[in-house]
Amino acid sequence: MIRYTTVKKEATAEEVILRSRFIGHIAPISSREEAEAYIRKVRDLHRTATHHVPAYIIGEQMELQWTSDDGEPQGTSGPPILQMLVREGLTNLVCVVTRYYGGTKLGTGGLVRAYTETARQALIAAGTHSVRNMIILKVRLPYTLLGKLKNLEQDQPFSIENSTYAQEVDVTLRYECEYHEQMTGMLADLNSGMPLILEQTEKLM
Repeated sequence: MIRYTTVKKEATAEEVILRSRFIGHIAPISSREEAEAYIRKVRDLHRTATHHVPAYIIGEQMELQWTSDDGEPQGTSGPPILQMLVREGLTNLVCVVTRYYGGTKLGTGGLVRAYTETARQALIAAGTHSVRNMIILKVRLPYTLLGKLKNLEQDQPFSIENSTYAQEVDVTLRYECEYHEQMTGMLADLNSGMPLILEQTEKLM
């Protein structure tokens, strides 16, 4: 089951509009502290820029939403960026659009379009990722069962992450939590009811 959707990675994108240079920065985060640290990092990176317009959303239900116009006319920069991110259904991310003023005023509508499009291009560069509750299961198998497990991977809800070869094979599996009962039953059947599990952890991934 999907817990929330965020961006895959940090990314940037740049637009030049009527000689103003707009640079969008976006990154996944998990707390207000991380968001504010990222905003500071962008400001330090572009110390001579005219504006740094930030927006972030935090929480699986988008509980915390914050933005600022950072000196641009009210409602022309930060709110449109935030609204675009909300419409995309994204959370646990921060976006900062930096502007180097080029000498030509863009007007209210022009600013909205410039900031929103720059943020959108940064989002496209970052890609999106649906975060799920996953189980990482390490099991030990005799070599005779490894081929059978690989065959089961084709039509069962798990993936083989890696394998370590010794007297037997230690295999790391990954699957969504909702399939745990199905997976433990499958493993028991695979090895005639003998326990195979070495280690089990649950992660958001």
